[in-house]
Amino acid sequence: MCGRLALTHPREAIERLFAVAGIEPFPPRYNVAPTQPLLVITPAAPRPAGSNLPDREAVLMRWGLLPAWVKDPKDFPLLINARSETAAAKASFRAAVRHRRCIVPASGFYEWARDKASGQSQAFWVRPRDHGPVGFAGLHETWIGRDGSEIDTCAIMTMAAPDDLAHIHHRVPVALRPEHHDRWLDVRGQAPADVADLFRPDAQVAFEPVAVSDKVNKVANAGPDVQTPVEPRAFALPGAAKTVANPASGSQEVQPSLF
Repeated sequence: MCGRLALTHPREAIERLFAVAGIEPFPPRYNVAPTQPLLVITPAAPRPAGSNLPDREAVLMRWGLLPAWVKDPKDFPLLINARSETAAAKASFRAAVRHRRCIVPASGFYEWARDKASGQSQAFWVRPRDHGPVGFAGLHETWIGRDGSEIDTCAIMTMAAPDDLAHIHHRVPVALRPEHHDRWLDVRGQAPADVADLFRPDAQVAFEPVAVSDKVNKVANAGPDVQTPVEPRAFALPGAAKTVANPASGSQEVQPSLF
């Protein structure tokens, strides 16, 4: 799954990759966790005739999707991820998959290889092989409280991990290639079934994992040192025998106890 990410590329790189303009300057964010704001790319409202503004916009949303029908957020689990295989059929995500798709810019994400037998874990910084920014497929909803207050929320789509990352975790975020951004955002012309091919392994951005220290486990550690490479523990190496979580679980992905 994807429960922690980073966005450290400058805003100019984000504007260029995602064809948006006017992003406010922001500091590098090395350790972004659920409930914190994420930068999110969505289709823009219709532009006036003759406008030269892009047809996408960048906005901030809370990481942790709240469906519009939720009565009290305190009684609802934090949905940070949506499984690409089942989201279109789940009540929590069905409407968003059809009408409110978005892209979450990132510089990479963190994942933990866990060894149940020893109780140990190994953190990894997982970044694109080309070291550029990447866009994760996302869903968004606006929750409206009884007092009229609004919260824009989002979740990141996940899929089965490719062979070169499966030794760390059995799930990864759906990482859209730039040529697929338009199709994912086009909810009017592209139904959920029309974009299902974007979840195929051969449609994904390629990643490389870098073992890092346990500093990243704590959200309070938000400096660049959380990405300093370390030697991985033996159980976290590719091909190492270890006990892992059951990848066959079909439950919705909620925030685990990472911190």
